Amino acid sequence: MNKLEHYVLGQWQSGTGDGKPLLSAVNGAAIASITSEGLNFGDVLGYARDVGGKALRKYTFHERALMLKAVAQHLNEKKADLYTLSTETGATRKDSWIDIDGGIATMFVYSSKGRREMPNSTVYLDGAPEMLSRNGTFVGQHVCTPLLGAAVHINAYNFPCWGMLEKLAPTILAGVPAIVKPASSTAYLTEAVVKEIIAAGILPDGALQLICGGVGDMFNHLGAQDVIAFTGSKNTAEKLQQHPQVIAESVRFTAETDSLNASILGPDAKPGTPEFDLFIKEVVTEMVSKAGQKCTAIRRIIAPGALATDLVRALSDELGKIRVGNPGSKEVDMGALASQGQRKEVRERVQELGLEAEVVYGNRDDFELTDADMAKGAFFMPTLLHCQKPLNATRVHSVEAFGPVSTVLPYDTLDEAIELARLGNGSLAGSIVTNDNDVARELVLGCAAWHGRMLILNRHCAGESTGHGSPLPHMVHGGPGRAGGGEELGGIRGVLHYMQRTALQGSPQTLSAIGHRWIRGADVKEEKRHPFRKTFEELQIGDTVHTDAREVTLDDVNHFAEFTGDHFYAHMDEKSAAKNPFFDGRVAHGYLIVSFAAGLFVDPDFGPVLANSGLDSLRFAQPVNIGDSLKVRLTCKQKTLRIDSGYGEVRWDTEVTNQDDEIVAAYDVLTMVATQEEWDKVKS
Repeated sequence: MNKLEHYVLGQWQSGTGDGKPLLSAVNGAAIASITSEGLNFGDVLGYARDVGGKALRKYTFHERALMLKAVAQHLNEKKADLYTLSTETGATRKDSWIDIDGGIATMFVYSSKGRREMPNSTVYLDGAPEMLSRNGTFVGQHVCTPLLGAAVHINAYNFPCWGMLEKLAPTILAGVPAIVKPASSTAYLTEAVVKEIIAAGILPDGALQLICGGVGDMFNHLGAQDVIAFTGSKNTAEKLQQHPQVIAESVRFTAETDSLNASILGPDAKPGTPEFDLFIKEVVTEMVSKAGQKCTAIRRIIAPGALATDLVRALSDELGKIRVGNPGSKEVDMGALASQGQRKEVRERVQELGLEAEVVYGNRDDFELTDADMAKGAFFMPTLLHCQKPLNATRVHSVEAFGPVSTVLPYDTLDEAIELARLGNGSLAGSIVTNDNDVARELVLGCAAWHGRMLILNRHCAGESTGHGSPLPHMVHGGPGRAGGGEELGGIRGVLHYMQRTALQGSPQTLSAIGHRWIRGADVKEEKRHPFRKTFEELQIGDTVHTDAREVTLDDVNHFAEFTGDHFYAHMDEKSAAKNPFFDGRVAHGYLIVSFAAGLFVDPDFGPVLANSGLDSLRFAQPVNIGDSLKVRLTCKQKTLRIDSGYGEVRWDTEVTNQDDEIVAAYDVLTMVATQEEWDKVKS
């Protein structure tokens, strides 16, 4: 029997001893054995910090983002074998798509976000500068830099591919090495993914290590710069959080644990409406996807009491159509639980729930299987319960059967629905199905504090909705209370979990040099050569143009109004404008000011500036009156090279002032500027 290997200290190696056998969830056949005995966990942590961390921190965010893209592309080419192996975990083709393709897609999303939303630098600037002094010589800036430790990822058995990649992507992008510890029962699929990543040779040494089995005494070696990202049971999370070393070193700990997620049917969603049908489909999908082994699955079905009978009937009818059996068969809708031990636990939890709720469908062993043997596999029938008085119950709000099991909980008023949702004591994902926006708002405001994510589903978004239980890399994944109190994903928010936010205070010049972003008050460099004549490499932060002045005349305002069709009274009617508390009379259009500013600072000749891609943070500070004179200060604020594209984005700090040197408008101009190599091609 194959023994799973560890990838540690830059090489693949096996643990000592025979290890624990891992069995197929489908037929009980032995797949591999697992043991981590013999590993030196202190050395593994040290290798991550000293080798992996140092190597990753040499790269910019964009370079690390491109690594993620390359890894995702490689896994895309190799996923056929991963799908075959995934079947042994009990996953159908659709389940495997969520796990494997979903994980790969997360890598692609983080690669894209890293290049679009982060600088091509090693320092992330968190927000705008803070002006801390009257004259602007003392300013503040929040910056984020990679932690100098390692990220220990402890993952659950239900998503052996996605669970690893969704943690790995933001960690690598942050510049922090990862030590991955998958749950044992499905670790063979995680090992296969890591073998492909290592074989691709994309990540630097030490950036990714894999431990199959227990983590031994690793927690004894953790330090203040390390991070633990945990997915699993609430009980296990609490034990790990209370480890003496975690407490002593204040080790960052983010937890995503089990939760009794609820879906609420609005009172308007009666049988015959699109919303009722959507609700039935959503609940059934969540019950049978991954055989209900999802931390986001719908465990509590909160619905109007008047609709409970219709709801139970409709759900039972749809569940009766679900074909259970060998997940490798195209005729099967739901595969097996991860192990026979897991099936035993689900049975026990259903029995406990049965003390407060009636089983109205399922929970039998004599159901029909497709191409499978009940004695050898870990199959369980989809099971629906109905609790008549959920406000007086406790188990339906605290006991989770981690399988294809859900309970109908009727309510009479929206306040009752909100109270039932809250009784879950913290949820990763909740959903509301209604076409009444007032109902949606009341339920969201009543429930949001207890939920990490909420889907509001109706006929208008159903066609493109990803559903109740699908965590997306763009959105936060996590939840309060029972759900663990942690956060993952959420776009760049997930990256910042692995970085230290530091408040810097100093002169504009110094903080500009540290953050590679010009701050007002820092030095500027003005040359006879216009900065628009410079290639991306030649252009330096602080390069500046001070323009000549231009008077704004009444003819200018009238012409702009006629030319654009903007006849707003403040620009055209002297008496009406004078009544406005902000103006003394007619004023220039704001966009006329911006247009005049462009005319003042733009160098018109063919040059390395390829395009204007937009304006950011435009603000009009005070009105421009007829006869005022405008001038512009344009300063190169920030440069972001787009690797291998032939250009970079240049952000220009733009300040428009009047004859009294008062700021009338301020904004950032965004341009695409050619690299020297690209410019040599273009101009020839």
